[in-house]
Amino acid sequence: MRRLRGAALVTALAAVLAAVGCSPVATPDPDVVVSGEPGVAPTITYVTPVVVGDTFTDTVWPGSGPDLVEGGPVLIDFWLENGEDAELVSESYSTNPTPHMLTQEALGKDLYRALRGQKVGARILQVSPADEDTPGSYPTVTVIDVLPTRAAGEAVPPQADLPVVTLDAAGAPTMTATGTPAPADLVARALIRGTGPQVGERDTITVQYSGFAWDTGEVFDSTWSRTLPVSFSLQDVPAWSDGLVEQTVGSQIMLVIPPSYPLGVTESEELAGKTVVFVVDILATGSPEGAQP
Repeated sequence: MRRLRGAALVTALAAVLAAVGCSPVATPDPDVVVSGEPGVAPTITYVTPVVVGDTFTDTVWPGSGPDLVEGGPVLIDFWLENGEDAELVSESYSTNPTPHMLTQEALGKDLYRALRGQKVGARILQVSPADEDTPGSYPTVTVIDVLPTRAAGEAVPPQADLPVVTLDAAGAPTMTATGTPAPADLVARALIRGTGPQVGERDTITVQYSGFAWDTGEVFDSTWSRTLPVSFSLQDVPAWSDGLVEQTVGSQIMLVIPPSYPLGVTESEELAGKTVVFVVDILATGSPEGAQP
């Protein structure tokens, strides 16, 4: 990352203004350049320390996906630097994206204003001044990528011997049971095929999902009812690991899981000995080796 230092220039300018008795002028928009491709961590170039009077927000590029919905889920990757010295403070690209509700209460005033009215796929720059009321506060330079909260890819024709899945306007699935005997082996079938990175066997994935009973189509667990996506290690759920490895981000996968597989945290006495079906939207994947403590 290229870091340019302009502390001396800023100090000299302040001294000149004081000497001639000039009133302070409005702070211009910060000169911050963001580069990099979608889906990867950005590179940010600016003179340090960054000088900004009020929080500055700019759309690096607009999104081409669905509009963000007020009060609905939003999934973001972020890169946050200390504007005093351009040092990295925190980021999510090497770990997992973070889900939030699109409300001012959940996001805070500035981030809410930056995201409101955006579309999925947008990249946003936000530069904020230090909080004068907080000791040790510093200006921040943040880049935010808005990620999908549902599968986005090419629909795959249904398979006749598998349950029919229907999506509502938000993307939440319901399932119609086939009334036929369940398969004896694990089935992994793409309903929507995305074009993102492939899932690795040791990855931590971010998903939306619903779980259904094979024989009735009744839902027993769903992130959609809780609104926000979740992230977890594939190694914690062997059935998911066997079915989702090498699937691509953006895909929606139907997993038909026979009772011979343990289901980890979703396992319950009610499901013992039964075949279950998960419909999984793969939103992001990442290697835990890249995680920061």
